[in-house]
Amino acid sequence: MSKMDALRAMREARYAEMTARASAPAASRQTAARPPVAPPAAKKTATPKKAAPVESTETTEALCGHRNMSGRTCTREQGHAAKSHRYS
Repeated sequence: MSKMDALRAMREARYAEMTARASAPAASRQTAARPPVAPPAAKKTATPKKAAPVESTETTEALCGHRNMSGRTCTREQGHAAKSHRYS
């Protein structure tokens, strides 16, 4: 068998597999593709208390938040007078 014959045989086998998969019912394809899902756990009756938010003294001022094309954000204060942004 030559290289071209082997490639042709592989292509025909893939084509036959795809047509068989396409002709299968949609319900059996979904159940075979998805793993089984565990039943949801029972909800707890007691809810834990949320901790009070802790504010840091260093970051109490709001940042500019301007984003550049690569997704970095400006670290200068909100409403800064400088024309350029500092990205991090």
